[in-house]
Amino acid sequence: MVTVGQLMKQDLVTVDTGTSVVEAAKLMKACNVGSVLVSQENRIVGIVTESDVVRKFVGVDRVAYFTPVESIMSSPVLGIEARRPITEAADLMNKHRTRHLGVTKAGAIVGVVSVRDFLQPVAVDDF
Repeated sequence: MVTVGQLMKQDLVTVDTGTSVVEAAKLMKACNVGSVLVSQENRIVGIVTESDVVRKFVGVDRVAYFTPVESIMSSPVLGIEARRPITEAADLMNKHRTRHLGVTKAGAIVGVVSVRDFLQPVAVDDF
């Protein structure tokens, strides 16, 4: 069984509340990721994805450079335990119509998994 923890990205890319959406988008590009986690006082409070930038910022003409990430973030971050199977993660994404999940261990976010991560090759024996 392939678990969420096996596919997740462990290098968390975060921005603080108050960071502009434009800066967050630049960080996504620089880090080659599709989302950034939003933190406040060392606690993850939300997530901003490429889709959020397009649909909630550019798509509604909110192009002011200083628009903060918290105005378009999804909160709270939908999560799944690292030990859970990827099929459960896919079902959860489908149910909530999202492409990213926070991956948790003991209640803390330790990674992120996206639908893109499901495309990674895995051994047939793992299923």
